[in-house]
Amino acid sequence: MRGRLSMLPMFVTASLLCGTSAFASGPTVSQAEKAAIVASLSTTLDANYVFPDVARKIEPALREHLAKGDYASITTKEAFAKRLTDDLLALTGDLHFFVGVDPKWVADYRTKALPAAKAKLRQEELAELEKSNFGFDEVGHLSGNIGYVRFSYFANPELAYDAAAAAMRFVENSDAVIIDLRYNNGGYLEMAQLLASYFFPSDKDQLLFDYNYNEDGKRIARGQWVLPGLPGKRMVDKPLYILTGSASFSSAEWFSYAMKKLGRATLIGERTAGGAHPVARKPIDDDFFVQVPIGQIRDPVDHGDFEGVGVAPDLPSSSIQALPLAHKLALENLSKTDAAKAADYTWLLPTLTAAIEHPQADAALVRKAVGKYEGRELTLENGTLFYVWRKRLRVALQPIGPNLFAVEGVSDFRYRLTSGRGKSVTLERLNKDGTIQTYQRLD
Repeated sequence: MRGRLSMLPMFVTASLLCGTSAFASGPTVSQAEKAAIVASLSTTLDANYVFPDVARKIEPALREHLAKGDYASITTKEAFAKRLTDDLLALTGDLHFFVGVDPKWVADYRTKALPAAKAKLRQEELAELEKSNFGFDEVGHLSGNIGYVRFSYFANPELAYDAAAAAMRFVENSDAVIIDLRYNNGGYLEMAQLLASYFFPSDKDQLLFDYNYNEDGKRIARGQWVLPGLPGKRMVDKPLYILTGSASFSSAEWFSYAMKKLGRATLIGERTAGGAHPVARKPIDDDFFVQVPIGQIRDPVDHGDFEGVGVAPDLPSSSIQALPLAHKLALENLSKTDAAKAADYTWLLPTLTAAIEHPQADAALVRKAVGKYEGRELTLENGTLFYVWRKRLRVALQPIGPNLFAVEGVSDFRYRLTSGRGKSVTLERLNKDGTIQTYQRLD
């Protein structure tokens, strides 16, 4: 058992959105089979569900549905699996539950202990992870020396160790780090442990997660601590900002929650989904399986969790605005202690504010500005202002104010338009060092 906090899989979401008509065809299921599946499901939940008292209430409720004929019109296995999923969600309110039909998975599960089968499954998992770069979608260097890492799930670190280390090495020389979990659906808690360890010293024992879980009737307790050895530098003194959204789930929530509780990160964005329990897949019969919450995790400070309520951000924001807001906050905080950063912040503030407020340029001024200047030209195409020089080199100008424009691909200068009488417009290049170059209108 890896202590996995599994994501709410995409096939779960798809199932919840589909009506029974989506399962009008497929393998059929008899009334006797339904009763046997309900009985086997109940036994599986009794042995594995994290809350035994709730598990004991599930079987009578499902049997009542059987007795009342609520399942009588269901003819296919897929439709029955969906109905069981809906009933489990309604009875428990636990979004981790999912019942599915997958004979191949059940067969693989029962033979996976065999060395050959285990090796084959591992190779298949590795091949799938490689296709998505182990969940790491974007690693970047934002203006002002702010590191940025975005990933969509917490992959098995035994397979994704090198990818995770590479991502951390890329941002290790940043002055602050933003980790983007707005669209991260969870995964292995061990990956959360690995990444969190980069932000704590190695010479002090620090508990990150404390939890217990069921494994086929056995009760097991575990704790996960900051790792003593890591590839690359630790970032113990670097400010850390974590972006959250309503789609942040499971391990993404635990990473955010623990780092917040330990005072190590500032959370920016929306309240998370509220799935705190680790899960596992268990076979029900030769065709059906259930994804069941098997454990309960506790934070290292208050020994609580966030099941059903989610993790609240320190700075609430719509998820779509969270990144520019975090970028702005990171530079603003750095500028208070570093004079060089204060200059960076002052220079970048219009661009950072524009990313949040999306200001519009003065349309009349833009139209008036189109024309030739000393050694350069301004053109307007489909509403976008372009700066052209040497007749063929062209970049777009992005408004960051009514008459102020950032330059595509450039961060150390920008342009400003000033208007006079008639067609008189002056083009000014504002440089980061404070100097200004002026270009007079020629036509």
